[in-house]
Amino acid sequence: MRRLGRLITVALLLYFYACSSNNVTIDDSLKKYFDDNQVTGTFGIFNNAQGQFTIYNLSRFKDSAYLPASTFKIVNSLVGIETGRITNERMVIKWDGVVRMFPGGDTAKDWNKDLTMAEAFKISAVPYYQEVARRIGKDTMQHWLDTIGYASRYGRAIINTRIDSFWLDNSIKITADEQLGLVKKLYFEQLPFQKRTQGIVKSVMLRDTTSKYKLAYKTGWGFKEDGKALGWIVGWIEENKHAYFFALNVEGAHDINMVPVRLNILKDILTQQGFFQGKK
Repeated sequence: MRRLGRLITVALLLYFYACSSNNVTIDDSLKKYFDDNQVTGTFGIFNNAQGQFTIYNLSRFKDSAYLPASTFKIVNSLVGIETGRITNERMVIKWDGVVRMFPGGDTAKDWNKDLTMAEAFKISAVPYYQEVARRIGKDTMQHWLDTIGYASRYGRAIINTRIDSFWLDNSIKITADEQLGLVKKLYFEQLPFQKRTQGIVKSVMLRDTTSKYKLAYKTGWGFKEDGKALGWIVGWIEENKHAYFFALNVEGAHDINMVPVRLNILKDILTQQGFFQGKK
């Protein structure tokens, strides 16, 4: 019972950890960016210095859960490094020789070769992280999902399908609110992993560094049970040593090209919010 209580406490810290009616501004003006790209979805950003959220589509942000897709590489990396299955971001896993395709039929050329962990994370190479998950094993992975309360908005996330695909097959689901809480705790190294582990994952999430800002994120792309495409971008932007944490969730037609859509929406929203100028 004591262990169960601890797990519930951790889960509550990750779920809906600060979002309440007192610190949320609803911004419906952001809808146009979803409409322009023919998708629906939600976006939330948290100003850590002020403790304030700006959110579009609040009910979807805090109450609707979806497969994590490749955003799960954040947790897969943390567990892999912590358990020694990944030695560091330079660890190579050899290509198995199987030629894989992206949705739509294009060859996943960047996946079909030997990759380091840092390379696999940035290009979201599914085969690399499937092998990492197999090396971790179901019992160990389940232990860590329980420990951090991952995807627990509607009950404990249980790995009841394959260890190398449970984050892709809709068997576990996570809210945008939980995603934001996870990356915030990662940024401040408050997750129950060693600082070295969290530092490595933070470093591979960093995508853009300029004199004005740092942008770090992980993307995800999968398909819901009804066949619709589901996209994620979760991470943070840092300006003048102030961090802002965000989660973007989009849903569209099965054949939509999710790669440019989700990034265009993210950058348009952040631009409207006044980022990229170094003035925040």
